[in-house]
Amino acid sequence: MSKLMAVDSLTNLIKLEWKKLNQKSVIGELMFYPLILMFLPVFFIKGVSADFGKDYATFIELNNLLQMGYTLFGASLINHVFIEEYKNKTISLSFRYPISRQKLFAAKILFISLFVFLLTMSSYLLTGVVTFVVDQVHPIVNGDPSSSDLLNFFIQMFFRSFVITLLSFIPLFYFGIWKRATIPTVLCGIFVMQSHLVSIIDLNFNIVLSILTILGGISIFLSITTADKFGEM
Repeated sequence: MSKLMAVDSLTNLIKLEWKKLNQKSVIGELMFYPLILMFLPVFFIKGVSADFGKDYATFIELNNLLQMGYTLFGASLINHVFIEEYKNKTISLSFRYPISRQKLFAAKILFISLFVFLLTMSSYLLTGVVTFVVDQVHPIVNGDPSSSDLLNFFIQMFFRSFVITLLSFIPLFYFGIWKRATIPTVLCGIFVMQSHLVSIIDLNFNIVLSILTILGGISIFLSITTADKFGEM
């Protein structure tokens, strides 16, 4: 019974976070990101280099990199959910709830996580469908997707969405909660979004991605465990 009450309480907190948001701004971003990203693979293949359309395995790798743009969306949500509330002093109302500050911050983080993860998943699938449909009308990718390509696509869709969600939290603890600085939070999101460029200086992107993912997890952990200390007004 107590577990059900805890889940219900957490659900109510998440709903409350949505009500407190500047919903028009967030909905605008929700529409902007997928609309841009769904056509980017086609643009890269047709306008930048046909090598991106060498086969569907190459397209999947391209899509993996393009969906990194949602780390910037995550940074934007950190600004809406944490930084703006501090600057507007509205977070003080939340601190009056009969719950611990750690639970409050956990609800805020879960709220951001659900947004980023579900939107990335949807965008990943939508981009794949649009690219496939365009390829059927005007061939841009060599060959047809194999069963292994399809399996890899759906695995990557889930795995990368989870990774991108963690990456989006890298600026949360230091820039979002401690410093409460909007511009550095956004710049950090842009930096993480462009992290694939490390391959230019002969660094293994997968290793760098693993390190950044761990940093995102650490940022979440510190944000919750130090909520009473760094979460002060």
